[in-house]
Amino acid sequence: MGSIIDRPRFTCTLGGALGTLKALPGKVVPIIHAAPGCGGNLGYTISLSAAYAGSGYASNQAVSSTCVTEKDLIFGGEDRLEEQIESTLEIMDGDLFVVMTACMVEIVGDDVKSVVSRFSTNDKPVLALETGGFRGDSYDGYDLLMETLVKDYVEPSQEKNKKMVNLLGVVPIMDIFWKRDLSILKELLQEIGLEVNTFFGEFETLENLKYSSKAALNIVVSDTYGIQTAKCYEDIHHIPYITTAFPIGDGATADFLYEVGNAAGISEKTINRVIEKHRKEYYSYVEKVVDLYTDCDFQRYAAVISDANYAPAVSRYLSDDIGWIPDVIVITDQLDEGEKEKVRKRFENYKSGIAPHVFFDTDTGNVEDHLREIWPVEEEDGEYHDSFDPAFVIGSSMDREFAERIGALHLSVSYPIANRVIINKGYAGWEGGLNMLEDLFTQLVACR
Repeated sequence: MGSIIDRPRFTCTLGGALGTLKALPGKVVPIIHAAPGCGGNLGYTISLSAAYAGSGYASNQAVSSTCVTEKDLIFGGEDRLEEQIESTLEIMDGDLFVVMTACMVEIVGDDVKSVVSRFSTNDKPVLALETGGFRGDSYDGYDLLMETLVKDYVEPSQEKNKKMVNLLGVVPIMDIFWKRDLSILKELLQEIGLEVNTFFGEFETLENLKYSSKAALNIVVSDTYGIQTAKCYEDIHHIPYITTAFPIGDGATADFLYEVGNAAGISEKTINRVIEKHRKEYYSYVEKVVDLYTDCDFQRYAAVISDANYAPAVSRYLSDDIGWIPDVIVITDQLDEGEKEKVRKRFENYKSGIAPHVFFDTDTGNVEDHLREIWPVEEEDGEYHDSFDPAFVIGSSMDREFAERIGALHLSVSYPIANRVIINKGYAGWEGGLNMLEDLFTQLVACR
């Protein structure tokens, strides 16, 4: 018998696909074949829980929906879907239309792909995507959407540009900072001589996606997300891929550039020049807070509660960049055993020698239990022993109360975030390392 998940940190498959589609540039129009509550609830969830990500074109509460009723579920909703597609094409000015499904219409067996095929002669592409919630979570929705785009939207090309790469694995909305994160990584890769498609970043258009088959390499900045999309690119468009860790701070970003640069055939001399330039700038800013760090004894134990991209990245940054002790890590995604093993390896061989305790748990209510496995509560009359103090909790808005209970400070960096407004901030790269240092230390000095 299955169990419920207490306060999950992801949405259903449909929510992940909607969030990803919202982040694409241009006039992209989703059409959901679902009950009214699906679109309404997901619209608020995608916006308000992602540090107030806003609406955008044809998203959130402006999503086209069939709003199926009991009648449609009993007698079939295909006619209703055809009517909704026709009216949306007539009313909405769009460059790309994507029809997505919710649980109930898939359960009753509506043939959505057959309905969408009737619009194959439309002058704007209309794609079909099955995103019933039982197919997975937000991250699966990202991959399902991207795979559909790779199969049905990306133009095939035998010509390959040796300097062009596609960046995958940073999931919009689930990575609250996706837009700036992607821009930071793109700018770094451009500095070593590559042309980069991120699909969701600044100054990109749907053309970047449409002609992305010309890339010579796909870079998956994740051990779990985007890999199915990369395999789809490999099967259909014959583009090989590599996987790398999401980089925050100095050491991880240098490793990222070496990994990508070596795979893309960039000379080590070029990579070294870029690294040296950024390191010089990076440590000139870090130097500003060295006295504060040492005089006020700002080293902290840390609990990191996040997804499979951010948890390893934040933990390594805390350990190897700023000398903290990330001792308890809780990864909140739904992962299979193979994925868990890949993620575990990211917590090995820290330069500091620290070996964090890593747990995989989707249930927010269990986070404190995992901490107490390693750091039991000290009895009032018991013998003296080490305690998890002074401490810092880095996670989502859901972890604020947990931080208060253990007397720790708190910073929200992962979905869902409702206690911060994020406009133009990222944690990737050297720039992101400085941003995180600034945010952590601001919490430490805020009550002084």
